[in-house]
Amino acid sequence: MRDLAGGFRYLLAGQRWVFGHGRWLGFGLLPGLVSLVLYTAALIGLSYGADDLTVWATPFADDWTSPWSGLFRGFLTGLFFCLGLFLAVITFTAVTLLIGQPFYESLSEQVDRSEGGDVPESGLPLWRELWISARDSVKVLGRVLLYGILLFALGFVPVIGQTVVPVLGFCVSGYFLTQELTAVALQRRKVDLAERLVMLRARRMMVLGFGVPLVLSFLVPIVAVFLMPGAVAGATLMARDLMGESGADAPGEGPAGEPAPSAAPATPPAAPATGFGPPPVY
Repeated sequence: MRDLAGGFRYLLAGQRWVFGHGRWLGFGLLPGLVSLVLYTAALIGLSYGADDLTVWATPFADDWTSPWSGLFRGFLTGLFFCLGLFLAVITFTAVTLLIGQPFYESLSEQVDRSEGGDVPESGLPLWRELWISARDSVKVLGRVLLYGILLFALGFVPVIGQTVVPVLGFCVSGYFLTQELTAVALQRRKVDLAERLVMLRARRMMVLGFGVPLVLSFLVPIVAVFLMPGAVAGATLMARDLMGESGADAPGEGPAGEPAPSAAPATPPAAPATGFGPPPVY
């Protein structure tokens, strides 16, 4: 539970950071606005075409008596739209990060700079960074699609499909959404996709604490645009923790809730005369 709360604190810390640096908030809004226009058009098209898609996919229901045909197809139409919305929430971040790669790289670097210490750089040209980001996003979205198909199928199971499946869907969405966001900072640290996934699995509850509230807020498109810069900033702070660069388990707190030091000392202090070793660095 502590990691779960810690993940949420990183999300809040990222939002506080960008709202405290207004220039970077405006700078980070541009890619989200472009993505919002594209996704709004796609979802409007899906809402108009979902009925026709359902009728085409269920010709066997043409001869069913009323009201069973309408109820069945209405249920499937709702599932199709929910699946489209699920994929939109996940792919929105990937597409926005791809469109805004230079913007979010600069924002993430500025967060690192404000936290002190070295600012990692990938040393790669922009086209190479875009290629790696797009390639990794396709791999992640492939995983998401598999989960989406499985959850879509489970949606037909009575009771479970209406209770457990939506919760699992938000958890899956939040997990992979966080993966996409932390990739901005971790890619600069030359951490590849496989290593990133291992890191996130080791701190699964923290990842969910960050990603699930963000997914819920992203259900409102305009909110997603305004939260995106802060989400990148918060994910950068989380990436510092995952890499052991942060001096605390969560922003502003030490292991037992005490104020965290601004930066870990370069070398441990000498052992005191009592004979005990240097204090641990968390």
